[in-house]
Amino acid sequence: MFDCGNCCQDLDLRERFNRNTIASILAGVIFAIGWWIIIDSTCKYPLQVDFNKVFYIIGSVGTFALILVNSISNSQVRGDGYSDSCVGQVGARIILFIAFLLAFGSVIGGAWVFFGYYIPYKSDKLYPGVAIFCQNLAIFISTLILKFGRKEDLSY
Repeated sequence: MFDCGNCCQDLDLRERFNRNTIASILAGVIFAIGWWIIIDSTCKYPLQVDFNKVFYIIGSVGTFALILVNSISNSQVRGDGYSDSCVGQVGARIILFIAFLLAFGSVIGGAWVFFGYYIPYKSDKLYPGVAIFCQNLAIFISTLILKFGRKEDLSY
């Protein structure tokens, strides 16, 4: 076969693809798929009657929640982090709680739009409702993967 000599001897994929890298890539792919679904729905149904563009707000709130959840480290929530921060441990917990409320609210909002608007009133064109729900579910899943799939390395 192919012999590369000793060039691949120092190649250790466990150093390059650790838990943080895999979780970040997976969360990014799921997040991109969620937004890709809603962009596809907008291209397929460009009229305001078929797909109300105000439903973008639900996905934007979910995206804001993703950013907010992952801006608070686990050490700040536990109180192990830098103690002279502007919000402290209680503030970090409050911000994390509000961020999870926004994340759950976006999933519930996507489900409400799908089951409360598209199924009873637009049963002939269900794809925009499915797209809104799937987008928010994908953003929520990527939020959870990005928050709980990584581990903190506190060795500086």
